[in-house]
Amino acid sequence: MKRVLPGWVKWPRLDFPLLVSLLLLMGFGLLVLYSASGQDMSVVYRQAIRLAVGLAVMLLLSQVPPHILRLWTPWLYSLGMVLLLATWFFGVGRSTSRWLDLGLFRFQPSEIMKLGIPMMVAWYLHPRRLPPDLLNMLVSIAIVLAPVLLIAQQPDLGTSLLVAASGGLTLFLAGMRWRFILVAAGLAAAAAPALWFVMHEYQRNRVRTFLDPESDPLGSGWNIIQSKIAVGSGGILGKGWLNGTQSNLEFIPERHTDFILAVLSEEFGLVGVLALFTVYVYITGRGLYIASNARNTYARLLAGSLSLTFFVYVLVNGGMVSGTLPVVGVPLPLVSYGGTSIVTLLAGFGILMSIYGHRNFIR
Repeated sequence: MKRVLPGWVKWPRLDFPLLVSLLLLMGFGLLVLYSASGQDMSVVYRQAIRLAVGLAVMLLLSQVPPHILRLWTPWLYSLGMVLLLATWFFGVGRSTSRWLDLGLFRFQPSEIMKLGIPMMVAWYLHPRRLPPDLLNMLVSIAIVLAPVLLIAQQPDLGTSLLVAASGGLTLFLAGMRWRFILVAAGLAAAAAPALWFVMHEYQRNRVRTFLDPESDPLGSGWNIIQSKIAVGSGGILGKGWLNGTQSNLEFIPERHTDFILAVLSEEFGLVGVLALFTVYVYITGRGLYIASNARNTYARLLAGSLSLTFFVYVLVNGGMVSGTLPVVGVPLPLVSYGGTSIVTLLAGFGILMSIYGHRNFIR
């Protein structure tokens, strides 16, 4: 009699190169966080717990077949929209309404849309002919704009732009024609001056600081000036782990969250930053490899968008810390101290694992 294998043997296997690179990134992140937090082990423990939760979510989602994810997509998108609307009435936060407080924990509904938007655009385009025609382009843009406008109203302009980028990347991977891209870029450039008048004052100050941080060195320009000093003082090899003066003397604000890259640069130098970015590039490339081997349009578009969006977060944080982009509050993925963002990122990699594991499955 033919022996029936246990169910776990039949599970789609994980992409171990991707898993190992993620674990390497998280381990190095905990090392840097220990220094950036002033050697506070309680911060490291909390981060480790959140990483463990994120890994559990990743492993769980890796076992869900992509066609099931596709069925869940409209429900996830709808849930995200409802929660974003709920922030209008029940949102909490310092001068914002980005968070929902559920008693035991708080979370940002906008994080759900980092997955929901690329999933929904891929879901819509999956049964349709590619590249998309004008009508399908307009519908896809409407899918993206609805949550983006809600997030911008919280206000959270940085997250809204990044969420919009995830939808735009999905359309780009779908074969969006260059004439549409050029028209969209022209419209965005034309609308940019009008955006200034609807921005909040603190958002305008961030733009002013980006253009001339030395105009208010002890006020709004302090963050970026001290960050650039830390980056430059690290040199080639850095000052050594735990030896960063800018971080130890608390010159760098938000040094364990948004500006943790400045701490890393000071202690590990250019070599450490290049090593970190090598891991980021590898993870992104591995995600694009998974996308190229996906079984259908939904999986290809989703895997490619999640991979490129992950790297956009890295570029934005790097530009923010080095002064080449305005400060928009984007953490360094899987290195900065965080909660909801970590779980969301690892959930996205769980989807990539699912697409990889089921690439040879035909439903």
